[in-house]
Amino acid sequence: MNMWMNHTFRHFVAREIPEGSLTRFSLYSYEYIVHQRGLTRCIFLSGALSMRRFYKQILLSSVASAVLLPCASAQERADVYALGEIQVVGARLGEEQNGVGSATVTREQTWTFQKNTLDQAVNLVPGVSANLDSNGRRNESDIFVRGFGRWQVPLTIDGVRVYLPADNRLDYNRFLTSDLSEIQIQKGYASVINGPGAMGGAINLVTRKPTKPYEAEFQSGLSFGGHGEFQGWNNYLMAGSRQQDYYVQGSFSYLDQNFWTMSDRYRPTANSLEKGGRRDNSDNSDWRANVKAGWTPNATDEYSINFIKQKGEKGAPLNVYNNPPVPPNSYWRWPTWNVQNLAFMSNTQLGNASYVKTKLYYNTFDNVLDAYDDISYSTQSANGRFRSIYEDQAHGGSAEFGTELIPMNSLKAAFHYRADRHVEWNHNRPTSPNPSFNYIEPPQTQKQHTWSVAAENTFHATSSLDFVGGISYDKYAIDRAEEFNSGTRSLFEYPRGGADAFNWQTAAIWRYSDTGQFSASVSDRARFPVLFELYSTRFGTATPNPNLGPERARNYELAWKGTFASGTRLSAAVFYSDVKDMIQTVVLPDTTTQTQNVGDGRFYGFETSAETQVTEQLKVGGNYTYIRRTIHDPLQPNLQATGVPTHKAFLYASWQPLDRWTLTPSLEVASSRWSDVTTNPVQAFPYVLTGAYVLGNIQAEYKVASNFDIAVGVRNLFDQNFELAWGLPQPGRNYYLKMRATF
Repeated sequence: MNMWMNHTFRHFVAREIPEGSLTRFSLYSYEYIVHQRGLTRCIFLSGALSMRRFYKQILLSSVASAVLLPCASAQERADVYALGEIQVVGARLGEEQNGVGSATVTREQTWTFQKNTLDQAVNLVPGVSANLDSNGRRNESDIFVRGFGRWQVPLTIDGVRVYLPADNRLDYNRFLTSDLSEIQIQKGYASVINGPGAMGGAINLVTRKPTKPYEAEFQSGLSFGGHGEFQGWNNYLMAGSRQQDYYVQGSFSYLDQNFWTMSDRYRPTANSLEKGGRRDNSDNSDWRANVKAGWTPNATDEYSINFIKQKGEKGAPLNVYNNPPVPPNSYWRWPTWNVQNLAFMSNTQLGNASYVKTKLYYNTFDNVLDAYDDISYSTQSANGRFRSIYEDQAHGGSAEFGTELIPMNSLKAAFHYRADRHVEWNHNRPTSPNPSFNYIEPPQTQKQHTWSVAAENTFHATSSLDFVGGISYDKYAIDRAEEFNSGTRSLFEYPRGGADAFNWQTAAIWRYSDTGQFSASVSDRARFPVLFELYSTRFGTATPNPNLGPERARNYELAWKGTFASGTRLSAAVFYSDVKDMIQTVVLPDTTTQTQNVGDGRFYGFETSAETQVTEQLKVGGNYTYIRRTIHDPLQPNLQATGVPTHKAFLYASWQPLDRWTLTPSLEVASSRWSDVTTNPVQAFPYVLTGAYVLGNIQAEYKVASNFDIAVGVRNLFDQNFELAWGLPQPGRNYYLKMRATF
């Protein structure tokens, strides 16, 4: 092997192969087996290529997102849609792309632990927790990554951001997991190459790609309440084909829930609107279709079109303590919650050491919210009742260039552009017989565009030590800001805002052995305000602030991970975030409120995880997180940071007593968290600690055949009654039955 090939193996292949392991190297439609024993490495080619071409492909793969896979996880990662992955700094090939501040939830984990939606799945990861929105009124699930919520942690699907320009109040319970190959989670340090807005991290949903000439999969499941009531069902169907020069795939996921049942330990207050049993207005229905086609003209280049369409509708359970509700127009339903993405993605090799990746996309979001008169959900005539309609569109793209022409350096640069268009209008009091009240507003349009330019360099100081540095410049501008004046029944326009931000980050990664790594990182990132923060009048109670500036966080992390004998894997991280110019609500002299950059925050803690193969039949694992958040706002001395528990843990065991049987018990544990209290009149201290729980779960899986599995399980085994937000109890004990077949 010549000198350049030795260099490539040292930096991208050799150091990733543990002693005594058998490793599969997958590169598009070819597969290679690498076996290491001592200092001897044997390479077996299952693709019909010459050794010389194989060497060349290994070199090219270092800048073409090739993947090195341990045999145990080869099948899990073989279907990962690599064009849809985001950049992960310090990722080790073959470890689900985990690097600095990152974690991955695999498709197999969502199956084993019955995580059908995104908010459920991320709870498997240390440092990440799901919660209802601050007061639960909207029945939306939020995700907090080391204390940062949906406004500071962007969500992308295959690297394309899902963003709602009006308020970015994404409901993470609407995103199904059955068609995903993995969920990438960046905590604190998210590469500037991936685009703007990742002040506290990033979440990326990576869809599947076919791996065989012809393949298909079918999943189906039923869910039942604590007394055996049929609650709902879910299905997943996928079919695809992967040929030497192209691939095609289509999938369809569907989840329909008529209701969910409350814990038998729930005791309603005397005048509660919720009596127990079947939770009122807890129904939801979601489906998603995904179609992709790709062309792979050679071993390094790939061009793909990806189309995703999802539709949903849901109810919004009422607070169990307030009767009447607070506010009185809280009888809400969402008949429409739809997202659609169309994207073109490519990866093109340039010479022996450079590449360019591109993304072009167009996405839409349609949302309808109905506010009803009372619990019958039949009329909309009273004051404050409405049908609110959002129609959002976005288009944009990105280009990423990478090269290793400079010795010992991996240099990357990226450009991102996005244009958002938000259109909204209300049908006010649509069932009122009085035409003065029953009227439809003209559409109001807001437009903004955002762009970012970024550069990142990794200096390979030695074969085991890397230094990474990245910078970016982000800018956004409001092009249109229309609003409706209900008094004059006319449109007007607010002053147009905008801002820019400079970001920087750096990291050091030391791989002190083939299976051990230390890393240290600092990331200083900003996020821009959404239209809601800039212009919303909160039904006439707030004053807009078009000059609102960006928030900023400086995130620090020290991390370690290692793999030991008997497959034991350990990891630990200490983190600290210093947040400046937090966007908070203040009261003005005229008694209206306004969003201003007045808050500072400190988020800090540590997390650890472990997994070991105790015997051939038994594997155990788990993780623990400790986090504290303090927010200082001189105008709100009693302000509490809501939604995140101080302590959180996940423990599990996987026991295979017989060849075809696997039992997987697990525990989800969390301490209490602060929640908003919404009463009339408002309490002097409008917060309460709630949400502590210990949830026992168990799944029993039987492998009928190599391609056919059946599983039964119980969630919330102890039937615990708990609230993630004040007045919003969560499901009690429930059961499920499911199957999957692959062809």
